[in-house]
Amino acid sequence: MNLLDLLISPAYAQAAPAAPGAGSLMSTLMFPILLLVVMYFIMIRPQMKRAKEHRTMLEKLSKGDEVITSGGIAGTVRDIGDSFISVEVSDNVLLRVQKGAIGHVLPKGTLKSL
Repeated sequence: MNLLDLLISPAYAQAAPAAPGAGSLMSTLMFPILLLVVMYFIMIRPQMKRAKEHRTMLEKLSKGDEVITSGGIAGTVRDIGDSFISVEVSDNVLLRVQKGAIGHVLPKGTLKSL
């Protein structure tokens, strides 16, 4: 016996708990699977839907459409290439922007009314 044993009682290891049975494996995996399903419907699916809508908007883009870029520049489409679009922002002022930078297509006549 040690002097320290008088002041602090010795700690002994306890027996390990019994291993869970095979039936609780399904209940253990149920929460992470449910969490993944909820995250798919809340985060991934709406983002994929917005990307598809943006892609179809870019495919329908034609000369004369009034657009706003993601940077906030408003203008009229004058030329469409494979990956770039020429946007007229003022008389004889053309900007070349990437197709993906087009944020919105405005109704005809919107820029004239401003």
